[in-house]
Amino acid sequence: MEYLPVLVMMAAGVFIGGTVLVLTSLFGPNVPNRTKDSAIECGVQPAKSSKGNRVSVRFYLVAILFLLFDIETVFFYPWAVIYKKSLSTGSFIMIEMLAFILVLLVGYVYVLRKGALDWE
Repeated sequence: MEYLPVLVMMAAGVFIGGTVLVLTSLFGPNVPNRTKDSAIECGVQPAKSSKGNRVSVRFYLVAILFLLFDIETVFFYPWAVIYKKSLSTGSFIMIEMLAFILVLLVGYVYVLRKGALDWE
């Protein structure tokens, strides 16, 4: 019963989102043309066919780095807030953080070995 307001808000969000999607698809303008249907990125027409072109592995490695450090920041902040209070109950919180840092370090070493930080 205490989760009823949360469920009502979730139901309202799903209902409003679904209603907007249905109304837009029914009543919105749908005039397909060659320009709208072409594959573009950042407003620039592609120079050549994408068949056979490979994306550099560095693109993916930079994305992995971004996720790695983004997740690290998201996890460190709440950990730092409750660290002092939780340390009195045992050292589990410190072991947990060391394991997390070890996983991050493995990812960081992988990215370094692949050369994602070399800007040649």
